[in-house]
Amino acid sequence: MFRNIGAPEILILAVLLIVIFGFKRLPDAARSIGRSARVFKSEMQEMKNEAKSGDTIKGETVPGEAVKDSPVQENAPKTDNQSGPVS
Repeated sequence: MFRNIGAPEILILAVLLIVIFGFKRLPDAARSIGRSARVFKSEMQEMKNEAKSGDTIKGETVPGEAVKDSPVQENAPKTDNQSGPVS
């Protein structure tokens, strides 16, 4: 898709970015993107390390339990024109 990007295309993109954002905000935007990328990379590395070491909290997820006194009747026929309260 981007195999044929050359100097003219990069120059056009640079001029458009300067026109849209201005000279003053471009370094701040680049710095912000760099910080975000570093944070993302460190979080991904931390997740990989946790997965390798098995440091997950046991019982982190709650196992599903069946509800015994459910008001929903599974075997009852369902029709669109039933009167009564809707739950």
